[in-house]
Amino acid sequence: MTPLRAVFFGSPAFAVPSLRAVAANTTLVAVVSQPDRPAGRGQERSAPAVKVAATALGVPVIQPEKVRTPEVQAELAAFAADVFIVVAYGRILPQALLDLPRLGAWNVHASLLPRLRGAAPIQWSLIRGDSETGVAIMRMEAGLDTGPVAAMRALPIADDDTAGTLSDKLAALGAALLAETLPAIAGGGVALTPQDHARATLAPMLTKADGRLTFDRPARIVSAHARGVDPWPGASALLEGEPLKLFGPRVVAADGAAGRPGEVLGVRPEGLAVACADGAVAFAELQRAGGKRLAAAAFLTGHRIPAGTVLA
Repeated sequence: MTPLRAVFFGSPAFAVPSLRAVAANTTLVAVVSQPDRPAGRGQERSAPAVKVAATALGVPVIQPEKVRTPEVQAELAAFAADVFIVVAYGRILPQALLDLPRLGAWNVHASLLPRLRGAAPIQWSLIRGDSETGVAIMRMEAGLDTGPVAAMRALPIADDDTAGTLSDKLAALGAALLAETLPAIAGGGVALTPQDHARATLAPMLTKADGRLTFDRPARIVSAHARGVDPWPGASALLEGEPLKLFGPRVVAADGAAGRPGEVLGVRPEGLAVACADGAVAFAELQRAGGKRLAAAAFLTGHRIPAGTVLA
């Protein structure tokens, strides 16, 4: 069988394992990625991780600012691709582009569809306290992650998973599932299962405000929320009106000193303990605005937070 001619769409590090899977299992004729953007404290222009990986593979990369133009459509049509593979590209492809490849456009999505459609399924699976998540291979259509599913694989969420660690796990799982599914796509025999749209939930893009913790919820949910916004935007609460970033949450017993939600119970071996609606969460590391991220014990040597202080 002649290898598929594929165009890959993707931008962040999450998409790199899938890019490599496509390169190993098809004739990869082009990669489409986001334009270089300013990044870091110095705001120097930085290439997307997918562009860096594609360049190392010797694959041509195009970086259009917009995909809904006749020029981009003509450029992509010229590749005569059998399939488009889309993984965390960061733009919604119009129907005119989805119709170009002979065997359609396929997406690796980091959730068990129809749950958590949208831009941030990994983060919201944690924030909402889910015990498992997974990846889905979906044939794309014009709706937001509404297409029929070709394959799906679940993954348990560990108690210490953050959005960062879970992203790494799902990136590898998605790449492996994609490699397994590509032969069926190439042969035209892939079985598709329509999604149950009545069961759909959304996972919108995070904002900085999503990092603010509220402690009037169970400790398990507060911990999950903090892990779901790590590394960005980071979990925070107000200490004397100023933001305090909180890292490394761990559910601990309140030890009889229940306290009201948000009340600091003291320092434990696990970190600074804060009361929740039930139990408490200890944070291993703390950071004030403009300061360094420090272990809780080191932070508290220079910034006292007495027991009884309430984090708003």
